[in-house]
Amino acid sequence: MFIHGLFVTNLCWEEWVKYFEDKGYKCFAPGWPGQNGRTVAELRNRHPDKILSERTFEDLVEHFDFFARSLSEPPILIGHSMGGLIVQLLLQKGLGSCGVAIDSAPPRGLFSLSWPFVRSNFPTINPFTQNPYLMPFSAFQYAFVNGMPLEEQMAVYYKHVVPESLRIARGALTKIAKIDFEAKCAPLLFVAGSKDHIIPSSLNYKNCEKYRLHNRSNVINYRKFPGRTHYSVLAGHNWKEVADDINIWIRMIC
Repeated sequence: MFIHGLFVTNLCWEEWVKYFEDKGYKCFAPGWPGQNGRTVAELRNRHPDKILSERTFEDLVEHFDFFARSLSEPPILIGHSMGGLIVQLLLQKGLGSCGVAIDSAPPRGLFSLSWPFVRSNFPTINPFTQNPYLMPFSAFQYAFVNGMPLEEQMAVYYKHVVPESLRIARGALTKIAKIDFEAKCAPLLFVAGSKDHIIPSSLNYKNCEKYRLHNRSNVINYRKFPGRTHYSVLAGHNWKEVADDINIWIRMIC
């Protein structure tokens, strides 16, 4: 079960679903509430959407909680960015056999003071930012696709980026996004990119170490991929290197 992050749709999992289905898995990549059945162009053309602006982080967690419970067995959970945090929360509820958190948004109480993190995330916490928020290309360049050629950056932006409710991003700062690191947790793999601006690898490592520190019986692993950004850990050139590593971990651990 794949869970995507803010400002994109489940289209970002298209190749991953195909990859894991070829490996014999039954795959699901449910969209976020309000996105299912709508193209990226349609979602952008609806901006600003008042209904979208009212969507909360709690709505999102409940949406994926319901979907996971509807399956015939506990799923393997794979999430990217905000989807990674949702993976952590679903595992905390006992709703997954194991999980992979790729560039995971931090749970409540974890943060970074690094300039790339602050700069990338400031629009989502700035009270003067319009809600819903359609990330401008310049912000997307810095936060998601830094280092890529301009033409590729633009192609990714217009293929994937959609408006989203800032109440979702801000909800990750509330008690709804709190993780009990002392509790028993299903096996969990953190995956990070060394050049990720919006969720620095150091923050992913800190997230991972919280589990290890408070409950050493948990199986918690960490992988960092050199040269990868927030986008290129998931897609772009050689994305299968990351998928291969995750598949090996799943086969060994889950």
